[in-house]
Amino acid sequence: MRKRREWDRRPAFASFPTIFVLAVSLIAAAAPAASQVVTLQADPQHTSVNFTLKDVLHTVRGTFRAERGSLQFDPGTNKISGEVVVNAKSGESGSTMRDRKMHREVLESDRYPEIVFRPDRVDGAVKTQGKSSVQVHGIFVLHGNEREMTVPAEVEMSADHWSAILHFELPYGNWGIKNPSTLFLKVGDTVQIDIDATGSVVQH
Repeated sequence: MRKRREWDRRPAFASFPTIFVLAVSLIAAAAPAASQVVTLQADPQHTSVNFTLKDVLHTVRGTFRAERGSLQFDPGTNKISGEVVVNAKSGESGSTMRDRKMHREVLESDRYPEIVFRPDRVDGAVKTQGKSSVQVHGIFVLHGNEREMTVPAEVEMSADHWSAILHFELPYGNWGIKNPSTLFLKVGDTVQIDIDATGSVVQH
């Protein structure tokens, strides 16, 4: 009887390492999927960049054209890299005279033809499916100068598509851009930026 009891216990004891190894294997297999890096490719044709500059009497509104954008995002670490590029020379406000002054004297767009944002991290959880409210930190390159910025973003993700809406104020003087005020036009020290971006998700 004694030998039989010891024999009866062996299968149960022997199965424990097998179950343990199986559990570890399942966890290891799931971990890469949870932190898989994805590429967020922007679609410039369906991305809008709008600006609003207010003065005492009226408001100036205009647009810029997105040039290109490609970001690599790791949802496991919230690290993000790559860049989004806007064509500074494409800026329009509806007034030829005002735009000429903007490009020649304010933006100096012939000398600095690109406006660039290079994000490095996302603060907040990004859902792989659905909408998320996050903060995106990175380096903003404008007028040849680089400054750190954190901008709020409403992001929506799916398996093969992404979109993001961003609204923030840009204190342009911090980038060495002069205030475009004149004797009869007094504008504020900040410009409001609204970005509505969209593109494809590439799984790796």
